[in-house]
Amino acid sequence: MATKTLSFAAALMLVMPGLSSANPPADPERARFEACGSAQRITCVVDGDTFWYAGAKIRIADINTPETSRPACPEEAALGDLAKRRLAQMLNEGPFTLEVRGRETDRYGRALRVVTRRGESLGARLEAEGLASTGRDGAATGAAVQAARKPVTARAPRSVAERPSNTASMIRASFSSLRRSMNMIVVLSAQ
Repeated sequence: MATKTLSFAAALMLVMPGLSSANPPADPERARFEACGSAQRITCVVDGDTFWYAGAKIRIADINTPETSRPACPEEAALGDLAKRRLAQMLNEGPFTLEVRGRETDRYGRALRVVTRRGESLGARLEAEGLASTGRDGAATGAAVQAARKPVTARAPRSVAERPSNTASMIRASFSSLRRSMNMIVVLSAQ
């Protein structure tokens, strides 16, 4: 029975190639994104997890990034700005899809969407680059960013056991390597 089901599935893939994971449907959305300014917001990036597209405010549903509007510390501001610039760059790389996974809107009325390109979440890419965080179930969580807002003691840890294990220390530790990587991207794209 399993052989017949597999044969039917294989035949269906041959007849309808759009169903194949190798040929995902084309991404329908495309625009040119810049950082939002004081002008009317139509198509621009607010921060690393929020942007305006065709007049609608979109909150990326599967991630959370450091704040740029009211950061708690210089590290959060710098990392938030890096996430904002990277999101704009990724959105400008080509067509994308806005997917509803769960609720349509958040408590602020923003459209909650997962942004994908060829089936891959751009939020997951931001997370892999150390610019965003997600919860265990893939839902965005503010825990990492809230941890980044806690004050840091001036004394360096003496041993591995004393080192803080919160995300704030991870953000600060990875910031310099991310900055170097982004500088390399900027240099390479300028050539």
